[in-house]
Amino acid sequence: MVELKKIIKCSSLLRVALTHRSWAHEQGLAENNERLEFLGDSVLSLIVSEFLFRTFPRLAEGELALMRAQIVSMNSLARAAVRLNLGEQLYLGKGEESSGGRQRESILADAFEALLGAIYIESGLDYCRNFLMNNLSFIMEEVCQQGDLRDAKTILQEAVQQDFQELPSYEVVRETGPDHQKWFVVDVFFAGRKQGTGEGPTKKLAQQKAAALALERVLGSQ
Repeated sequence: MVELKKIIKCSSLLRVALTHRSWAHEQGLAENNERLEFLGDSVLSLIVSEFLFRTFPRLAEGELALMRAQIVSMNSLARAAVRLNLGEQLYLGKGEESSGGRQRESILADAFEALLGAIYIESGLDYCRNFLMNNLSFIMEEVCQQGDLRDAKTILQEAVQQDFQELPSYEVVRETGPDHQKWFVVDVFFAGRKQGTGEGPTKKLAQQKAAALALERVLGSQ
């Protein structure tokens, strides 16, 4: 088991990173790990984006966004959290404990991001980068080695069906240029609001870009 005290020296900071809101509520504490999770989410996105940008200099924005969404998905982060045994080290309320919260993907993924946020606060970006390369590289390798990545629209449809029991819809919001040089702007909607916007010389490409960006919400921000 990874000793988290060797990763984060400040015991109070580590405790906050491992404190679920259910425990904080039961104990009457003001702090839980949600603010650190917010910070860690941004740090994670930056480091993974930089990694993909440097590793795949010829890939377009939509393809990079799709790969990033898969790497930072809830399932991926939960798997990384399991390797760190985060579930067993969390401070959980009785309700979450009894309902299997220590194995719940959303809680594990959030804890991983909170831990990353705490690492950033204590040790900075370079240490975070090293931490991710050591603990998320197996996910990165899986995604990067998939030469036949499914298109973003397909993955988004599956995710939205599972999480919201509906299908995403696409709307062309702007169409400019002459017939031989069209440019389309497309929005994708689900869960009652716009979730992403894509642009391109064809409706299909614009939809793919919109779907890839929307995947950030579905897969990376749950």
